[in-house]
Amino acid sequence: MTISVDGVRLEATASSGPQATELARAPASTAKASDFARLWRQVGREIDRGEALIGSARQAAVGRMDAGTLIALQAGIYRYGEAIDLTVKLVDRASTAVRTILESGR
Repeated sequence: MTISVDGVRLEATASSGPQATELARAPASTAKASDFARLWRQVGREIDRGEALIGSARQAAVGRMDAGTLIALQAGIYRYGEAIDLTVKLVDRASTAVRTILESGR
């Protein structure tokens, strides 16, 4: 299964989380929390992968890389930027929702 959120494609593997039968037996709130937690783990992995890529690119001699390697590096850095952008948007929306809830309680 592939999940795409704001242009960031995240691949979910069948073995990484609960099986479909487990989700069917679980209450709806638990199933959704599990999906959301799985999404965040995938975003975290993409960010970790991007940080490792940038760290290795800093240490590498970029001038000696061939065109294919440089394009792969550019694509990896783009994916890293998209994952960071997705995280920023989600945190912003969550903080806006909390602020709205707190203001409505006055």
